[in-house]
Amino acid sequence: MSQAAARRPLRRLLPPALHPVNLKLRQAADPVVESLFTTTARLRPAWTVLRAKLGLVSQRGWICLAVLAISLTLALALGWRELWASACVLAVLFMTAVGFVLGKARYDVTVDLARRRVVVGEQAVGRLLVRNPGSSTIAPAQVELPVGRGLATFQVPRLGPGEELEELFTVPTQRRAVLQLGPVRSVKSDPLHLLRRTAGLNDPAELYVHPRIVQLANSSTGLLRDLEGLARQTISNDDISFHALRQYAPGDDRRHIHWKSSARTQNLMVRQFEETRRSQLAILLAARPGEYADPDEFELAVSTAGSLGVHALADGKAITLLGPHRATARHTKGQLLDGLSAVELNDRARPLQDQAGTIAAHAPGASIVVLVTGSPVSPEQLSRASSRLPVAAHRLAITVDPNSTLRRRTSGDLTLLTVPTLEDLATALRKGI
Repeated sequence: MSQAAARRPLRRLLPPALHPVNLKLRQAADPVVESLFTTTARLRPAWTVLRAKLGLVSQRGWICLAVLAISLTLALALGWRELWASACVLAVLFMTAVGFVLGKARYDVTVDLARRRVVVGEQAVGRLLVRNPGSSTIAPAQVELPVGRGLATFQVPRLGPGEELEELFTVPTQRRAVLQLGPVRSVKSDPLHLLRRTAGLNDPAELYVHPRIVQLANSSTGLLRDLEGLARQTISNDDISFHALRQYAPGDDRRHIHWKSSARTQNLMVRQFEETRRSQLAILLAARPGEYADPDEFELAVSTAGSLGVHALADGKAITLLGPHRATARHTKGQLLDGLSAVELNDRARPLQDQAGTIAAHAPGASIVVLVTGSPVSPEQLSRASSRLPVAAHRLAITVDPNSTLRRRTSGDLTLLTVPTLEDLATALRKGI
């Protein structure tokens, strides 16, 4: 806080009649405030160092210091030799622990992963390489490798100059996630673990555990005319792929009149075109806990969204994924699955109906909109969400429910599909259920 901010409350408390008193008080307080800020600035580096040193003491170490302080106080007050002996023993143990954490283990550490992207259930194998780059021998130490919320510990023996230790490890991938590996840190501690000193040795790496997906059948639903699309057999009066000439009819756009042909035939002739179309897919993934019966349903929903997205990208469609936080355009399979690896249920996510209202803003050209949600969401809620989707878009709602059967029904312009397993999704889309 600045000096001006410190004086501001004083000016507000004094009435205008006491402004001269206020001025005198300010003149008297200025040196005190300035001295206080100067002293605080000088003590800040020392406090930073002290806080770092205090962080070396473990929970067991603080207990040891507390017992030492109590024993020393009672020994001075009561003069008991037993308390003096206890205080001396604890002091010796603590001073000995300081000797174990002095110095710093200087290693060159490399963490290599066979693959940085795996599917749920696949084995992720990595290699930890610890090397002594110095000219002197490094005493045995311990290194830790954080893996997500877990921790892998490796014992490093005495390493001479240029010697190295190689360790292989596997990362559990039973659950979809983005796991951070590292940074690897060296650990120095005493035998009683009173003090513990760590030092980072490398930069962290990320491992993406992708959701499981299935291959879907080809589909051309929801195609829209677009300049970058492919020519179709549908004839249009307004596009860029020329098809033929026909006689003018009332209401035709005069810009498409072919004047040379009209002069030759003595009748107004207009151009006809083949429609060009491109499909843009918007996937809305519900992410509120109340929209799924259990976490397994949510995982099935994520896999469903991933399967639809990967299939659309393979067909050259544009993808927009609306998750719990924001809408993002995904241009490659890796980007899509990387994003889905990090999706989690979120209490602060907006309800499905509110998210549906944002699709027009985030994906105004969407030709297909797919709502993916869990069994607690009723067909009436899906219909209300569908009413807020772009009018021209083809609408599909997929409800994942492992306890149900595969079925399909319609509600107005909305197609509702209930999917019990991921394989049933492929079957439903292939057979048009």
